[in-house]
Amino acid sequence: MDRRHHAFNKKGDSWNCLLLLFFLLIFTVVSINIFLYVYLDQMYQPSKYSQVDPSMCLQGHFRMGRMKDCSSWLSCESIGKEVRKLKLVGEGAVKKVFLAEWKEMKVAFSQLTQLELLDDFVHGLRMLQSLQSRHVVTLLGFCEKDHTILTEYHPLGSLKDLDKTFALPRYKSLNTWQTRFRLAIDYVGIINYLHNSPLGVLVMCDSNDLNKVLSQFLLTSDFQVIANDLDALPAVDKDKGILVKCGHREITGDFVAPEQLWPHGPGVEFSDDLMPPYDEKTDIWKIPAVTDYLLGHVTGSDIVRFHLFDIHSECGKQNPLERPSAQTVLETYRRVFTLLMKDMAVSETREML
Repeated sequence: MDRRHHAFNKKGDSWNCLLLLFFLLIFTVVSINIFLYVYLDQMYQPSKYSQVDPSMCLQGHFRMGRMKDCSSWLSCESIGKEVRKLKLVGEGAVKKVFLAEWKEMKVAFSQLTQLELLDDFVHGLRMLQSLQSRHVVTLLGFCEKDHTILTEYHPLGSLKDLDKTFALPRYKSLNTWQTRFRLAIDYVGIINYLHNSPLGVLVMCDSNDLNKVLSQFLLTSDFQVIANDLDALPAVDKDKGILVKCGHREITGDFVAPEQLWPHGPGVEFSDDLMPPYDEKTDIWKIPAVTDYLLGHVTGSDIVRFHLFDIHSECGKQNPLERPSAQTVLETYRRVFTLLMKDMAVSETREML
């Protein structure tokens, strides 16, 4: 009798241990999920300081790479003495870009191609000076009399080369919907910054086709997107009735917003005087096409597209007044990213069970 009672107690103790372990496992899983929810909410919530890079220096100064202290923008004399051009790495309508070296660090040396485009070159320099933030390439110096600009060099190049970058063996593991979606969030964050910039509402005019848009942005070594080419950023001031026109020639194609197309039909010859101006909502129209490119065709990208369908439909409204602001698009992107990350965490937790 005592033996049976003792055996029963041992069996009961075993069940109690199993139950305790089960409840501990449940508690651990719940705790992990709560932590993930809180962490992701905090990590991807918009911050009132989101426009400012905490590592930025005071206006007129910069810091990059291994530099511990901020340095003032390099002058004509410093650029002439301390910067060594290495090779041509890019050329556009306004400027040539050379890989160069300054104090054993790689930098980008930009030079005006033709004097007829000096106004665009100077405008781009003024934008770089005024818009220094985590959204814009770091300005290192300039020489107006020589028509040169020095900026931080990013070896991964522009977003045009994104698929080539992901095809490299060292970056293949990063070719996921999470990485690609973060790039899209960065891109929309830049548009939002330009629409709410210290200089007012700025419109990205150098954006008549997808490749042209992609060439305006650089991919950093830690896979963030920054604006690089700021040569065509006119300002909108609706209170003063100031709208913009992106150039003085007719714009065509499906990529540009409807209001950028000639509205008077093929029977009327194009005239800049008859072309109505427009506002920053042209940038909103282009967001879905750019994001579609950035998402690529990796596993999970179609699920992201599904969740972005509604906001992208809003971006594609024919009437620009009905399109959302860049801030609304950015908040939606962040919310969708957080939701998908939470869903993935829950799914992985279920698999553990």
